[in-house]
Amino acid sequence: MDGSKTGGGCPFHHGGNTGNDKPVTKWWPNALNLDILHQKGVRTNPMDADFDYRDAVSKLDFDAVKADVTALMTDSQDWWPADWGHYGGLMVRLAWHSAGSYRLADGRGGGGAGNIRFAPLNSWPDNASLDKARRLLWPVKKKYGNALSWADLILLSGTIAYESMGLDTFGFGFGREDIWGPETDVYWGSEKEWLAPSENRYENLDDPSTLENPLAAVHMGLIYVNPEGVNGQPDPMKTAAQVRETFARMAMDDEETAALTCGGHTVGKAHGNGPGDNIGAEPEGASVHAQGLGWANPVQKGKASDAFTSGIEGAWTSDPTTFDMGFFDLLFGYEWELKKSPAGAWQWEPVDMPDDKKPRNASDASLPQNPIMTDADMAMKVDLAYNAICQRFMDDPAYFKDTFARAWFKLTHRDMGPKACYIGPDVPAEDLIWQDPIPAGSASFDVETAKSAIAASGLSNAEMIATAWDSARTFRQSDKRGGANGARVRLAPQKDWEGNEPARLAKVLNVLEPIAGEAGASVADVIVLAGNVGLEQAIGGGTTVPFTPGRGDATDAHTDADSFDVLEPFADGFRNWQKQAYAVSAEEMMLDRAQLLGLTAQEMTVLVGGLRVLDVNHGGSQHGVFTDNPGKLSTDFFANLTDMAYSWHPVNDGESYEIRDRKTGAVKWTATSADLVFGSNSILRAYAEVYAQDDNGDKFIRDFVKTWVKVMNADRFDL
Repeated sequence: MDGSKTGGGCPFHHGGNTGNDKPVTKWWPNALNLDILHQKGVRTNPMDADFDYRDAVSKLDFDAVKADVTALMTDSQDWWPADWGHYGGLMVRLAWHSAGSYRLADGRGGGGAGNIRFAPLNSWPDNASLDKARRLLWPVKKKYGNALSWADLILLSGTIAYESMGLDTFGFGFGREDIWGPETDVYWGSEKEWLAPSENRYENLDDPSTLENPLAAVHMGLIYVNPEGVNGQPDPMKTAAQVRETFARMAMDDEETAALTCGGHTVGKAHGNGPGDNIGAEPEGASVHAQGLGWANPVQKGKASDAFTSGIEGAWTSDPTTFDMGFFDLLFGYEWELKKSPAGAWQWEPVDMPDDKKPRNASDASLPQNPIMTDADMAMKVDLAYNAICQRFMDDPAYFKDTFARAWFKLTHRDMGPKACYIGPDVPAEDLIWQDPIPAGSASFDVETAKSAIAASGLSNAEMIATAWDSARTFRQSDKRGGANGARVRLAPQKDWEGNEPARLAKVLNVLEPIAGEAGASVADVIVLAGNVGLEQAIGGGTTVPFTPGRGDATDAHTDADSFDVLEPFADGFRNWQKQAYAVSAEEMMLDRAQLLGLTAQEMTVLVGGLRVLDVNHGGSQHGVFTDNPGKLSTDFFANLTDMAYSWHPVNDGESYEIRDRKTGAVKWTATSADLVFGSNSILRAYAEVYAQDDNGDKFIRDFVKTWVKVMNADRFDL
C-alpha cells in the first residue's frame, strides 16, 4: 500500500478496535473482542423503537432554531462569560473539534453522531471547556427535544456563529442521529498518557507520512497538530509538514487547509492567562458534584479573560468577533517573535505593534493585548505552498471567504455521506465531488425480464454473487461512503483492485452491462440483481430474494478516484482473502469490515457461513468450504465446524489449518483462522451452534437472505 497516503506499514492497527482492555481481553489478550459489533444495539438507545430521527427533524421549525442559536451568541452568561460578549469563537471551536476528529482512512470520528459528548473526547486536553459550550446550548436542545439531535445542534452552532460574525456560509444540512455511548470502534492511539511524545505515533518523526494508520492527530488528546510546534518545540517549517499530512488525512487539500487555518483563527481567541496548575480535572475525572463539568478554574471568577484552555493566550486578529481579513493583515503585516504565554506556552507575538492596532482584553475593552500566532499559523507564512495560497486569498477576499465557507461546510458534513442524507432548507443545490454524487436511477424497469436475461447469461452463481458482494462491501457506515449504489466497482480505481479479481469482474460486467442497457436499468441495479439471481438459484425451491430498484450509475466525472483509494480492501474475511500477511489476524480484519458494514456479530456469522458454502472465496480458494455440495446454500459450514468427528491442525507455520477425520487422519478440509474463529470464540461459537442445529436450516436461509439484502441496501439512503 502507499504509505504516503494512509501511513506506513499495515493498514490495520492490531488490537486498536478489537483488543481493548475489556474484561475478556484483559485476561486473554489474544481473544477477539466483539464489542464493536454491539455498540449501537437497541439496549443503549432510550428512544422508542418506532422513533425515526430523520422524520422528526424534517418537521423541525428550522428558522426558530436558527434564531434561538443566533440569540444565544450574544447572551453572555455570568457562570461562563463570553469573550467580548460573544460566544462565536467558543461555538466555532466546539463544532470544529467535534467534526475535526474525522479521518479519511476508515471514515471514523467526526461530528456526525455527537460523540464529543462522551469519553474520551469529552475529556481530551484539546477539548478543554467545550463542556461549557454544550451546557450553553442545553436550553436550545431542551426546547426542541427529540427533533434536534446534539450532533446537529453542535455543528449548527458553529455555522450560526460564523453567520453572526459576518460570514456568508455555504449551507447546512440536518440529519445526524445521536449515539448513546462512546464509539468504541474508533482507535485513537495506543498511548496511555495525554499528549505523549509524537514519536509514539511515527515510524520517523521527520517524515509525517509515517504517522500510524489510521490516525490523523499528532498526539493523544489533540484534534490536529501541536499548536506550540512539533513535540512542543516551535519550528513552523516542520509544523507545516505535519499540518499538511494531518489535514490530508482529514480529506483536505492545501487550499482547504490554508482556508480552514486562517478562517478558523479569524475569530475568537486562545486562553492561557495564567498558570494551569490549579485547573481541575477533566469531566470524566471530576467529582460527582461537578455534574459533568470539568477543568474548574478557581481564578476565573466570572472574567472571560481569565479562562484557561490550551495555555496559549491571545486573539489572532484585532476584531475577533468579526469575520474579516484581519488574520492576514496581522500575519503578513508584522514580523513575529517567539514568546511565552502567562501559562508558559510557546506562542508567536508581533514585533512593535502599536496599541491601537491590538485586540482588546476579552473582559475589559480598555486594555490592549498582543495578538498571537501558533506555530501552525506561522506555517502559513513560511511554507511556500501555503504562502502562495494566502497571497491569492489576500488578493481576492471574496475568493477567500467562499473557499473558507466551502471548506467549513466540508469539515462539518464530510462524514454525513451523500446529499440524500441532508435535511433542511439550507442544503446547497450544488453537487460536490466529495459527496460522491450519484445520478438518479430508474425504478420502473421490468425486473423479471432482467432476471430472466441474467439467468440465461451463462454466468455462474459464484461469479454473480461475488461481483455483487464486491460492489457492496465497500460501504462504510462510519462516513456512509462506498456501497453498490453508483456501480463504482466498474470505474477506476475499484475495477483494478486486487480484491475485486479484475479479470472475473471484467467478464461479469461485459455480460451485465448490455442486459442493463436492454432493460433500461442501471448497471448498479443489475449487478445487485444478478447477485440475487445467483443466490436464488443456490437456494432453490422458488425462494425470492427481495430487490428494490432505483440505484444510479456514477461516472468518472462523479468520482474523486484518489479519495476512493482508502476504500480498497486489503483483506476480506467474508471471501477468505487478504492481500498479504499482516501482523493483524484475519479475524480482526474481518471484524473491522463487519463493523464498517453495520453488521452485528450474528449477521457476520451467518454471512461468512453462507458465503463459504456458496464457494465464492477469492481466487477459488477452498479454505473454509466445509461442504460436499459447494455452491448450494446450506448450514454445512456450521454443522461440520462443530462436528467432533474432525480435529483441527495448524500447517504452514500456522498460516492455515487442516481439518482431519479423527478415525482415518485423512484431510477433509482446509481453513484459515477466519474460519476457525467461529468455533474457537465462545460468542461466535454460540451463534454457530444455533445454525448447526438440525431444526434451524430454514432459519439460516431466512437470516442469510435478510442480511444479504441489508448489505446490498446499506447505501440506499433513498429508502
